Amino acid sequence: MDNVKNDSYCIRKIQEDLTFIVRQMKGVDIGELSTFELLQDSMLFRLIQISENTKRLSEEYKANHKTIPWTAIYGLRNRIVHDYGSVDLTIVFDTLKNDIPELLALMEKELQ
Repeated sequence: MDNVKNDSYCIRKIQEDLTFIVRQMKGVDIGELSTFELLQDSMLFRLIQISENTKRLSEEYKANHKTIPWTAIYGLRNRIVHDYGSVDLTIVFDTLKNDIPELLALMEKELQ
């Protein structure tokens, strides 16, 4: 089994997590996200995973794909991990519903 965590692996995992979020958040409103703890935890976990895989990308790879906001993606992880108990769910919801689909579309376009 190939367990090499190179740029291709990380990008594939990022895209899988982005796609999962888009699929799971279809039709979900802020009320549902705030009351359904399992969904909330799942979405936060996926956001953290996206950030972690972003951090693993080589500097060369990120430099060759500058239209993708790599620093902002990793910055989100810090906010979630270090402020987990007080994460503003309205910001997370906005990120999940608006930013994540846009990021997925941007990555698909950029990485063709």
